[in-house]
Amino acid sequence: MALLLYVAIGLVIAVLIFFFMKSSKEMPKNWSQFVSELKVQQCGFVGIVEDIVLRGANKVTLYKQPGKIALITGGNRGIGLRIVKKLVECDIEVILGVRNPVESKKAVEKYLEHGKLAAGAKLHFEQLDIGSMKSVRTFAGKIQPKFDKIHILINNAGVMCVPYKLTEEGFESHMAINHYGHFLLTHLLLPQLRAAGTPDCHARIVNVSSCVNKIGEINYSDINMTKNYYPSRAYNQSKLAQILFTKHINLQFEEDNDPIQSHSLHPGVVNTDLFEHSSTNYVPWVRQLLFKNPEQGSRTVVYAAIAPELEGKGGTYLSNCRVASCHRFWKNSVQCDKLFQFTCDTLGIKDFFHKELK
Repeated sequence: MALLLYVAIGLVIAVLIFFFMKSSKEMPKNWSQFVSELKVQQCGFVGIVEDIVLRGANKVTLYKQPGKIALITGGNRGIGLRIVKKLVECDIEVILGVRNPVESKKAVEKYLEHGKLAAGAKLHFEQLDIGSMKSVRTFAGKIQPKFDKIHILINNAGVMCVPYKLTEEGFESHMAINHYGHFLLTHLLLPQLRAAGTPDCHARIVNVSSCVNKIGEINYSDINMTKNYYPSRAYNQSKLAQILFTKHINLQFEEDNDPIQSHSLHPGVVNTDLFEHSSTNYVPWVRQLLFKNPEQGSRTVVYAAIAPELEGKGGTYLSNCRVASCHRFWKNSVQCDKLFQFTCDTLGIKDFFHKELK
């Protein structure tokens, strides 16, 4: 009898954990979605444990780098806001691509004032909807004549586990915002990155991914997931795409002897409004207790962008300011190339690397 009671209590606890830690407020509608949710929760649990165990390694050393220019997407809140602060502390000039430049300027400057950094900060705010390829092209068109060099490109903006939506251009929103927009922006700004890099100090591309890339799958036959859509699957797919993209372009940079290197990373399981569509919103104290705060989440991003020990070591995937393992396809150049060519075809890009300019 006591054993049955313990089993019953265990089942109740398991159900509560499953419900309150769901990646989405939606309930799985079939077995495959249920399995997907279990995988996401397992991945998140492992990520939380790693963040706690490796807390001592999650450190980045800031140092002055006057004359350098960094561009970040979505740097007005969450970990992006903390990334901007750290870049400013390094005397790096920062361009922010944001949806609302006016409101973002107010938010960023107010945050920097608390650290008495606003007065000396060199900040530029430009309108950018990273999920709109038209907006990305317009944004890049404004940046290109103003800045002949960009030393650091941080592809940070993103969405997670949002309800199903297609953009005006017909792309599923996770892929559009997390992958396609940053893919296109990187392509358009390659001349500026190439001009900024030197053999001794490469320009850097930093793609902010997630640990769930490990369970991601690219559904080439239904990339927009019109059938059997589940938010976490779409998110996982987009984060895997970022990993494969990062690896592929770094291989090409090395082959072409370009002074650019790329990194992808997992910032940690971070308590930000990225979880607004998650069931963890019902128990916010759990996030405050177990998740990294935004400042801690910004460290690996900045580490990838400036750490001297990473010089010449592009193509790496980072977590807690150290090289980590990721999806099995990361080492598969065929899979990396397949995703790269698929994305080029989807976006109508004929020469991603601008080789005719060299």
